[in-house]
Amino acid sequence: MKNETVVEISNVWKIFGSRAKEALEAVRERGLTKSEVLAEFNAVVGVADVSLSVNRGEIFCIMGLSGSGKSTLVRHFNRLLEPTAGKIEIEGTDVMALGPRELQKFRNQKIGMVFQNFALMPHRSVLDNVAMPLEIRQVPKNERMRQAAAILDIVELGAWGAKFAHELSGGMQQRVGLARALAANPDVLLMDEPFSALDPLIRRQLQDEFIRLSKILKKTTIFITHDLDEAVRIGDRIAIMRDGKMVQMGTAEEIVMEPADDYVADFVAGISRLKVVHAHAVMQPIAGHIQSHGPIAAAAPRVDARENLSTLITLAIENDNPIIVQRDGSDAGVITRADLLRTVIEGTEVS
Repeated sequence: MKNETVVEISNVWKIFGSRAKEALEAVRERGLTKSEVLAEFNAVVGVADVSLSVNRGEIFCIMGLSGSGKSTLVRHFNRLLEPTAGKIEIEGTDVMALGPRELQKFRNQKIGMVFQNFALMPHRSVLDNVAMPLEIRQVPKNERMRQAAAILDIVELGAWGAKFAHELSGGMQQRVGLARALAANPDVLLMDEPFSALDPLIRRQLQDEFIRLSKILKKTTIFITHDLDEAVRIGDRIAIMRDGKMVQMGTAEEIVMEPADDYVADFVAGISRLKVVHAHAVMQPIAGHIQSHGPIAAAAPRVDARENLSTLITLAIENDNPIIVQRDGSDAGVITRADLLRTVIEGTEVS
């Protein structure tokens, strides 16, 4: 089902400290800032009134600088942290209403989690590590080993099942961690900066691997990162946090083209628009530029509305005519060299 909501959180707050409830009431009634809450209640606002929804099969990236609240937020989805206030629903289940045993079962069956720390059991083989969630679920040994081996094949580590964690490289260990999270076939995958501890080359390879797996398995994923380049490569949508608050949500293109404030604008200033911005965001109405059926229109190159800026620039270099943008096979807009130049210049950081 298109745009079916799988994860929805509403007005989630997390305030750390023995007077968290008092602090929350004061914030709501008096509008206290984070620093004022700390001074008056000796409490820390980790997450401040965050609401969001994630669709089935979507990779939703939550990002921000250190201390922004992104890792705190992700630990609320499976109640590793208890929110001070708010509502959390996954697959229609009110997660806040679950008792301890129900919550344990829910975590094991519905949610997989991959941390920055691989957290592999050193005394278990790779295959045994991957099979752990199924063992907890009391799946018979032969069946859980079969399923674990199948997942190892998917992450291209099938030949390493008998090895131990210390015999694997960091990148391979993280792939084992991902395989373990996938072994129980969860509905939702939570990934908290899973690649950030790895060398840049290995990190990019694992990003590619994750993108490949996502196309195969279509898991609903909430991916935490501090790296905007990573979020742009991986995410269908991106949310940017600051001081526990959600500052802006949208596609990479929406955030780069229309930043909500100066903080977001600074955040995205270094991102190349070439792969992020698409034709539909650059095009102008055809009327006033060219006649739809004239000789210029007939000779003009045509592109889909989803074509990226890099391809558009190449076309503009090779062709003197404006570029016609199409949606569903019909002419929808036009892009001139001036439009492209303006888009590139506006995306260039000026010192």
